[in-house]
Amino acid sequence: MAKLKIKKGDKVIVLTGRDKGRTGEVVKALPRENRVVVQGINIVKRHTRASQASNGGIIEKEASIHASNVAHLDPKENKATRIGFKTLEDGRKVRVARRSGEVIDQ
Repeated sequence: MAKLKIKKGDKVIVLTGRDKGRTGEVVKALPRENRVVVQGINIVKRHTRASQASNGGIIEKEASIHASNVAHLDPKENKATRIGFKTLEDGRKVRVARRSGEVIDQ
């Protein structure tokens, strides 16, 4: 199983599909399925039955998309970038944007 390089809170851009070119923040990362849920992307409608907790009706929510269909946004240029890893002087391993060399993790 490959390691998922995208984490919750990351800014990503959609590369393929009906939401191609749109950007959003990762709400949830699902590393076992290699999928991510992005805020405002891949909106689906769910027909739900009424229960004591909530009313029934049609609810719109974000569905997960495959991690290969999104790319991390470069913090400097706001364009798609790949992610690399780098060890800092203090020994911390951080994620780095390949496009600009900017450190993603704070």
